[in-house]
Formats: sequence, C-alpha cells, structure tokens
Amino acid sequence: MGFRNVLVTAAVILVVLTSLSVAQKGNPTKGKEVFSRCAVCHGNSGEGREAIAKVYGVEMRRLGSKAVQSQDDASLKKGIVEGKGKMPPVKLTDQELADVVAFLRTLKE
Repeated sequence: MGFRNVLVTAAVILVVLTSLSVAQKGNPTKGKEVFSRCAVCHGNSGEGREAIAKVYGVEMRRLGSKAVQSQDDASLKKGIVEGKGKMPPVKLTDQELADVVAFLRTLKE
C-alpha cells in the first residue's frame, strides 16, 4: 500500500469517527421535544407529577436533583431504555436518547 493510499484511508477513518461522535452529541432543544412524551409522569420540567407517584406508590425524584444529575450519561440512558422501578422501558433511537440526556442536563438545580 502506497503512502497516498495510507493517507486516503486515514482521512476516511477520520471522517467516519468524526461523524459518529457528532451523531452522539445531544441537542437539548430536540431532547425537550422527545421528553414531552415523558411529561405525563415526569412533568414538563422534570419535577415529577405527585398524582402519578401516588397511583404507583413511588417517590419520583426531581430530574434536576443531585441524585439524578450525579449519574453519568450511560446510567441515565440505561434507565430510560431498560426502565427503572415501575417506569417501563422507552424505545428511542440513539440520537433521541442523546438528545433527551442533553435536555435532562439542562434541568440541573
């Protein structure tokens, strides 16, 4: 393989890796739109709906609380896609998931 082929291959790999990292960055504005489906239980600002908590007999943490915000992105994503406690799993694309986590980070108290 000639030097030119090595450079072309390296450039292609760099472009692919760059596009993958960009795709995983979340957009909080889009995340808020996706999160609006979750607001029935979690409230528009992640405050949690008291009536829902009572019906299910759970304590809903504010999504901006230290307990929630101290979790890393991977843990937040896992809780969303696998469900947690009485919260059912939510099917989202990887990009929607990244967007929702980006939105959740804006709720930090």
